[in-house]
Amino acid sequence: MGAWSDDDIHDQHGRTVVITGANSGLGLRAATVLAAKGARVILACRSQQRGERAAAAVGGELVLLDLADLDSVRKAAADIRDRTGDRVDLLIDNAGIPAGRLRRTAEGHESIFATNYLGHAALTWLLMPALRAGDSTRVVTVSSIAHRGKGFDIEDPGFEHRGFRMAHAYSQSKLAGLMFALELQERLSAEGSSVLSVAAHPGFTGTELGAAGARNQGLGAFARPLNALTKALSQSVPEGTLPVLYAATAPDVRGGDYYGSQKFGEFFGGVGPARIDPRAQDQTLRARLWKRTAELTGVRPDPA
Repeated sequence: MGAWSDDDIHDQHGRTVVITGANSGLGLRAATVLAAKGARVILACRSQQRGERAAAAVGGELVLLDLADLDSVRKAAADIRDRTGDRVDLLIDNAGIPAGRLRRTAEGHESIFATNYLGHAALTWLLMPALRAGDSTRVVTVSSIAHRGKGFDIEDPGFEHRGFRMAHAYSQSKLAGLMFALELQERLSAEGSSVLSVAAHPGFTGTELGAAGARNQGLGAFARPLNALTKALSQSVPEGTLPVLYAATAPDVRGGDYYGSQKFGEFFGGVGPARIDPRAQDQTLRARLWKRTAELTGVRPDPA
């Protein structure tokens, strides 16, 4: 498994793939590889200009999606279901924003939690009828080493009654995503569904998140040097995307698996099983999050 590469991905002709945040970084790399293998790739992106440019480069299709806006999530889900004839074979919940200043969405949610977690949970539930109609269907949630942080308060994920800490906000969004992926698999298995829910993380990869985080904190002057430093110290985007692609395509993947880099505390190199924080394995906690997510998004859970 550790020596696995893009070359090991089997033919993807006939498969429809939806990737959020596919205009840059991990999402763009995954879209490029899967399209080259023959998949029909739908790039779900917030920026029309960047999304159109990426879709043209990949040979894919653009659907506009702002994960921080639940109305946009509903519209994107409806658009995807309409375009695909209500059949999707692979959903990669990849898009995310880094730690930054406290900001709130139009619905009043803390923006990091809303973008990295709530929007993806709602999109997954809304696309579930199309996913059930797919062939060898998988939902891949992109989490992070950072999920092993200080946990979070399910009753106050938006920091309305406690002090905001940006690193904590990012960590809890990635923990929530992994918890969602595991709970989704548990519920799919309980109903006898063949859809698989798996997760992956990219280790320490040189994406644009660090620079975006600097800009979000009002430190735009540091964005370029921080980006250069990050890329110098980290693994490349193609390397960091391998765990995601493995989770999405490898034949030996099972529901509930979590993959990541393998060396130096899962920061670099190879593909293999990743360590899951015990809180993500707490079934009672996951069930509470499932219910709380439905309350915050107004979307009916599927599976219920």
